[in-house]
Amino acid sequence: MNPSATDQFSTLMATAASIGARTETAMRSDLETALTDCDPLLVEVLHYALFNGGKRIRPLLTVLCSRCCGRDDHRLYLLAAAFEYLHVATLAHDDVIDRADQRRGRPSVAARFGTTAAILAGDWLHARSMHLIGRLAGPDGLETFCTATTAMVNGEFAQLRHIADLNTTQHHYFAVIRQKTSNLIASACSIGALYAGADTRQRDALTTYGDRIGAAFQVVDDLLDFKGEAGTIGKKTGNDFIEGKMTLPLLLALDKASSEQRQTMKTLLEGDRSQIEALTRLHNLIEDLDGFNEAARIAHQLIDAALEALAIFSFEEHELKNADQLKELARFILARKK
Repeated sequence: MNPSATDQFSTLMATAASIGARTETAMRSDLETALTDCDPLLVEVLHYALFNGGKRIRPLLTVLCSRCCGRDDHRLYLLAAAFEYLHVATLAHDDVIDRADQRRGRPSVAARFGTTAAILAGDWLHARSMHLIGRLAGPDGLETFCTATTAMVNGEFAQLRHIADLNTTQHHYFAVIRQKTSNLIASACSIGALYAGADTRQRDALTTYGDRIGAAFQVVDDLLDFKGEAGTIGKKTGNDFIEGKMTLPLLLALDKASSEQRQTMKTLLEGDRSQIEALTRLHNLIEDLDGFNEAARIAHQLIDAALEALAIFSFEEHELKNADQLKELARFILARKK
């Protein structure tokens, strides 16, 4: 990083820490009220799931987009908390589906408290997030939020339909990740703007920004699942292959594969995917066919499109300041290691 880039990153990290702390304060205050008379185990599970050092990217986006459009008040951080509630709910449910025993470097909620507790805690967080969105962002905000969450579920079903399917296309892949990941991140941006009273042009720009960084986030996740270090990313690598997910590096490699290479990939995908030797062979084939580099290039293109969407925020001081931090966040997503 050059000195200017280092300064921008340091500023973003300081802002993220401040927003994260204020969001956490809002969550603790909300839980204290909402969990009155609730079972002690539910209280324990929720605190374990929520307060474990997550990146808080969705709350950060909500707050920065609202600030970009001119509003910052104490209720904004409760709105931001709603997105963290939903995000953590999806993680709890995902770990049940994936039978994952680790999350963020420690036992998953399901591993620590059991499957039933993880599902029920996720259900509570989902319900609470909808309550807060409706209360703070009104019917339009709740409609945006619910559209994103229903698409997220449909995206999971669409992905299941193409497990280990070599006929999966890049079009299908991007349709799935937009439903599973991008829509929710875009909704955090859109609802933050809505809360601030943004005009249609501003809200559309921030929604586009969120959609593009959400897609890039998932592509980087695909790469980390193959190339990340388990100790760094907080979970074991190779899960996508074990589950038979047709991720972008694999699809790009398949597009370039010879008949023999394609047959080898088919054999690996249809065989025992739990074997480390199978993952290693597939990794090497994707590397040889430039799938990792091509996926990284597409992630860069998505980030460039996200940055371009922010060009309209260039007049008022609050626009410039917060748009710059949104740009730096986009670059961070591209470079992240976990």
